[in-house]
Amino acid sequence: MHTIFALASGAGRAAIAVIRLSGPDTGAILQRLAGRLPAPRQASLRRLRQPDSDEVLDEALVLWFPAPRSYTGEDAAELHLHGGRAVVDGVGAALIALGARPAEPGEFTRRAFLNNRLDLTAAEGIADLIDAETAAQRRQALRQAGGALARRYAGWADRLTRLLAHQEAAIEFAEDGLPNSLEAEVRAGSAALAAEIAGHLADGQRGERLREGLWAAIIGAPNAGKSSLLNALAGREAAIVSARAGTTRDVVEVRLDLGGVPVLLADTAGLRETEDEIEAEGVRRARRRAEEADLVIAVFAADAPPDATTLGLLAPGTLVVANKTDLAPAPATIGGEVPLPVSAATGQGLPALQEALAAAAAQRAWLSEEAVLTRPRHRAALAEAAAWLEEAGRAPLPEIAAEALRAGLRALGRLTGRIGVEQVLDVVFGDFCIGK
Repeated sequence: MHTIFALASGAGRAAIAVIRLSGPDTGAILQRLAGRLPAPRQASLRRLRQPDSDEVLDEALVLWFPAPRSYTGEDAAELHLHGGRAVVDGVGAALIALGARPAEPGEFTRRAFLNNRLDLTAAEGIADLIDAETAAQRRQALRQAGGALARRYAGWADRLTRLLAHQEAAIEFAEDGLPNSLEAEVRAGSAALAAEIAGHLADGQRGERLREGLWAAIIGAPNAGKSSLLNALAGREAAIVSARAGTTRDVVEVRLDLGGVPVLLADTAGLRETEDEIEAEGVRRARRRAEEADLVIAVFAADAPPDATTLGLLAPGTLVVANKTDLAPAPATIGGEVPLPVSAATGQGLPALQEALAAAAAQRAWLSEEAVLTRPRHRAALAEAAAWLEEAGRAPLPEIAAEALRAGLRALGRLTGRIGVEQVLDVVFGDFCIGK
């Protein structure tokens, strides 16, 4: 296997640049580049030299991580360089000359998985942690990278492995004095595990919503102040504001952090009947965005009667806002809902609106400290596992039940990337001492 290296810090001019190495020749390369190996896991200041001359490339901190106590499970090292481009390029060229090659995207984490340093869910958690934009995303990614999902799935896999082992034992060793109730216990255990997995799946996709971000849409009649409200929430001039009706003809989007939940907030065209072909398309897109949104903000102008079109789109969970309260007081109710009084022009009521939006986003993302599903891949594998467990409970023959349990175990194994026949055999011989 090749020794690989990559720039682990950001590209561009910086005070420090970090290059990571991993692979069987890491120690030899480090000795050629920096002299003798430093003590494991201790930073040592070294002069890095060209392999074919005595030219100094940089004076850097060098760290040495001998296998298996490294991120990848292989011999690994880090070079903390000065962050100039010439330094980074020079050291990279020297590493190539010494036999290392640039790493492919994700190759360090792939090697960590192959060397049993982490499972697939933890690897995905690390990717999410790198992409995290908000505190809530960071916390969710840290829980997953730390093995929270892996522990839950491994616990289910252990239970299913035991069920399969007992079912196999009931088939193969029926005459060796095994309990007569064994098959009934397997069916009961399968049903209980299927119900537990189904409960985990019935989470309203909260993990995916937090990971990917919620969609929110501002709807309302022309000149209700939707664009002004978007700009006030975004803290910048993201949308064009004009007294002329129909100014917003396409969807304008901004990203917000609402209480730790990432939200893509969209300003949409004013809802009204129009002969203008372009504006009509904008209205159609506004309606579609409202239908697809996780959170809808219906904006009404306090100085005008509520328009029937927007009232017709109000649905449970819609946040109703009475804007322009600097021109007129907010009505007591709009469409049966008590509106939030806001003036996008003066900022009055904006803190209360932001709090309401954060609460609504948290409710829809269902923030919690437990491990939750974060990817469609997880959901598909768990749904398949639950279906096979239910099939095992209905199976007319023990052999068919065993095959269904085996298929369910394979589905769970795809989540973490860890499953094998030896695990089943260990339980069979460990629990029943067959053939001793």
